[in-house]
Amino acid sequence: MTRESFDRHLQQLQDEVLVLGSMVDKAIDRSMRALKGRDMEMARQVVAGDRKINQKRLDIEERCVELIISQQPVASDLRIIVAVLNIIIDLERIGDHAEGTAKIALMIGDEPPLKPLIDLPRMAEKAGDMLRRSLVAFINRDVASAREISAEDDEIDNLYDQVYRELLVFMMEDPRTITRATRLIWVAHNLERSADRVTNICERVVFTVTGKMEEIGASKY
Repeated sequence: MTRESFDRHLQQLQDEVLVLGSMVDKAIDRSMRALKGRDMEMARQVVAGDRKINQKRLDIEERCVELIISQQPVASDLRIIVAVLNIIIDLERIGDHAEGTAKIALMIGDEPPLKPLIDLPRMAEKAGDMLRRSLVAFINRDVASAREISAEDDEIDNLYDQVYRELLVFMMEDPRTITRATRLIWVAHNLERSADRVTNICERVVFTVTGKMEEIGASKY
């Protein structure tokens, strides 16, 4: 394989990461819309779509392995491939969290709402925004942006704390709300963990450029 051909394969690999990222981003958005709008059909579509996300991750992983075996890439190229292998794992896990939220939407069904959903959609919107920008940072090898995005995880953590405290008050004041409040805490946890996974992606951006693994956004949890 010529260098030009190898570069083309490497670019295609990164393009596939963007495709997977888009699938995951849509899953986050649709799972939250399903929860907020009590849209059971959309929730079921998110659950069913997780299989496609998992398969896409496996397809990309296979292409990475084939490229390593067939080309024995040099250090800088190998860092890109290793970063891709790690990023797709985080993307799949974020997809799992979105699937979990969709399943919670199905569990809640037509139950009366415990409270207006305000902070949870904000968490979902922020997590999706961080995800999209982290993948752009990876493609552009933008370490500065990766560090900035990782620092924004604190916003998600703060929203999680706020949601948790509010729901805890509901449970303490009326034990009959415990089940409904617990389910919403699960959703908040899914979103908080998704943002942590984005931080992992940002760390892979730094690794790709510098060759050094460093923790740039340690989670509180």
